[in-house]
Amino acid sequence: MKPSAETTQAGTGTAKLRSALRRADTVNRPLTLMGGAMILLFLATLVGVVVDHRVITGTPVWLKPAKFAVSVTVYCFTFVWLLGFVENRPRLVRLVANVTVASVFVEMIIIVAQAARGITSHFNMTTPLNSFLWVTMGAFIVLVWAMNLLLAIAVIVQAIPDRAFAWSLRLGVLISAVGMAAAFFMVVPTPGQMAAITSGHGLHIIGAHSVGVADGGPGLPVVGWSTAGGDLRVAHFFGLHALQVLPFLGWVLTRRKGVLARLSAAERLALVWTGGVGYLGLVLLFLWQALRGQSVVNPDAKTIAVGAALSAAVIASAYVVAARAVRRSAKTRPQVSVNRILSHKENA
Repeated sequence: MKPSAETTQAGTGTAKLRSALRRADTVNRPLTLMGGAMILLFLATLVGVVVDHRVITGTPVWLKPAKFAVSVTVYCFTFVWLLGFVENRPRLVRLVANVTVASVFVEMIIIVAQAARGITSHFNMTTPLNSFLWVTMGAFIVLVWAMNLLLAIAVIVQAIPDRAFAWSLRLGVLISAVGMAAAFFMVVPTPGQMAAITSGHGLHIIGAHSVGVADGGPGLPVVGWSTAGGDLRVAHFFGLHALQVLPFLGWVLTRRKGVLARLSAAERLALVWTGGVGYLGLVLLFLWQALRGQSVVNPDAKTIAVGAALSAAVIASAYVVAARAVRRSAKTRPQVSVNRILSHKENA
């Protein structure tokens, strides 16, 4: 009995997954194991969301650890994949990977421990212990950001044959560093907190995700982004995921099938830069919107105008590149046809 097409596809998919995991393990085992461990943690936190009905700042107590587990899983596997492009620098790869693993491990331990205690992990200065845990977590987050910058430098100086794909990796890492840096605005005291500090009153919470409103108010499902005021997590989220979006764009442009086959190397590079600059503009737009205390779901006229101008610029740039490729293809096609006819006559 022959295996069905579905069974064959499933077997091929499993083989590809195993091959990818082996490659990741070869690049750096601790980073690969951390990614796998976060998958197990995510499953455990889902159980916690179902059975533990406690709430912190308006959301289930285990929702934040679940979201962080997903985020760290994606980050670890993307990070180890990117490190695979760094050749002839094994010490740098080990340093960047192992420091990232250690930093993420400490961060997740604190987030899970505080969730188990039923209290918030971020901005919590209510007791000496909570203050110590928050400051410790912040220090290790800075280390993660620093390792991301080291990876960006390593990828920039690394020779990668396909320039368009190479720059999709480089821009992805650089823009992700910008997205990470957006989190630094979260630890700055809010105007109300600053007023309390200057007046000599002690504070239990310093910093916030939201701008213009208190954390824990109405927000979007799952992500929790504020629908009443600005939220710095939007820019942080989209900036981080430049690590996946831009390399995917670069990979698509390397396929060279159909319309993409008409693009020259310079045109593919131009499209990567168009996508990268446009994506950076989107991240900065979300950051600007949040800092003005404006919800991502309720943009004002200024935000809409800037977003429209950014979209128009990206579309126009992509159109110019595509039109140039089509014109060049149209010019060369008749000459190719003539050459084929002459070659056929000569052979006859």
